[in-house]
Amino acid sequence: MERARVAATCAATWIDRSFGVKKFITAIRLPIFFLAIAIALVIAAHRNEAKTAAQKETRPTQLAPAPNSPIGTWTTDYKRAQEEAKASHKLLLLDFTGSDWCGFCIQLDKAILQQPQFRDYASKNLVLMEVDFPRSKAQSAETRKQNMELARRYQIEGFPTLVVLNGKGKTVWRYDGLYQGGIAAFLAELDKARKG
Repeated sequence: MERARVAATCAATWIDRSFGVKKFITAIRLPIFFLAIAIALVIAAHRNEAKTAAQKETRPTQLAPAPNSPIGTWTTDYKRAQEEAKASHKLLLLDFTGSDWCGFCIQLDKAILQQPQFRDYASKNLVLMEVDFPRSKAQSAETRKQNMELARRYQIEGFPTLVVLNGKGKTVWRYDGLYQGGIAAFLAELDKARKG
């Protein structure tokens, strides 16, 4: 204990004689500040890298769907989706989502939108469009602009939001938030909207 106190006293005396305490503190303050910033950046980069690695695309998408889209295929092209819905006499389901960061969106996708019952229903009755607002996934400027316009048009205030349109573009059903009624109730609501 005595040796530690003597060593500390010697170090303090040396610093005071060589630099002066104020000069010493001033001299080390800037390097410590930059070291703290560097550590924070490394931690942030590591967290972002781990988060990105853990995120996987949860459903297939295509930019321009064929006229007869395969079961479970989601498009990101609003104009083509509208045309397909009108030509096939199907409803257009718009899924406003933050697919790579929104927890409720990911839950909705797993609990409802990826289920075989939904995919079967969708193949017969719906044209599916993902209106995505990702944070980490790449997205073209054109798609980003289109999605912002759709969010304004349909007054989207949060995610997930599902909007169902008829062939004339009129909203026939809407749900804001995580749907918690289960797949059967969800399909019943869509069917009710489809039948008018």
